[in-house]
Amino acid sequence: MGATEPETRVLDATKSCCERFGMAKVTIDDICEESGVSRATIYRLFPGGRDVLFEALRVRELNEFFDVLTAGADGHDDVDDLIVSLVVVATRELRADDHLALMLASEPGDVLSQLTVAGFPRIIRVATDYLMPLLAPHLDPEFAEQLIELLVRTVISYFLAPSDHVDLGDPDSARAFLRPGLALLTPQPSERTLT
Repeated sequence: MGATEPETRVLDATKSCCERFGMAKVTIDDICEESGVSRATIYRLFPGGRDVLFEALRVRELNEFFDVLTAGADGHDDVDDLIVSLVVVATRELRADDHLALMLASEPGDVLSQLTVAGFPRIIRVATDYLMPLLAPHLDPEFAEQLIELLVRTVISYFLAPSDHVDLGDPDSARAFLRPGLALLTPQPSERTLT
C-alpha cells in the first residue's frame, strides 16, 4: 500500500528539513511547519516520533533508489550486460543524489553508518527483493543472492572511496573492472539455465 497524501507531505518535509538543518537539528515542530501537518497527525502517522519518521524516510529513499535502478536495467537479456548495467546505474544514482550529498556533508557519521554498518542489512534485503527477479532467470538463486551482496558492497565501497583507476559510473570502465569477476562468477553460457 502506498503512502497517504499526509504521509508523503510529512516525509517530503522531513527530507527538506534535514537538508536545511541537518538531521541532528531537525525537530518535529520544524517538520510540522514545513508540511502544514499538526504534531498530533505526525505522531499518529509515525508513532515514536523522530526516529520512526527518519526510518520511514530512509526506507522510502531506498525503495525509490531501487525503483530507478531496476527501471534502468530493463531490457538486458545477457546476464553480464545486466550486471554491468546495474552497477553503472547504481553508481550514477548515488552520485546524482543531492540529498545524499547534503547529508554526507552535514551528517557524515550517520550517513556512513546507514550505508555501512547500521543500514547494510536493510540495503542487502531490499536489493535482494528488487534484483532477484532480474537475476533469477539467469542464475542459481543462492548464487544470485551472494552476487547481489557482492555488487552492493562493491558499489557502496567505490562510491564512498572513489578510485583514480576505476569509474563504475562509466559502462566501459565498469565492464573492464568487472570482466575478470564476471568470468569467474557467472556460469558459462552452456551452464546457464534460462527459464
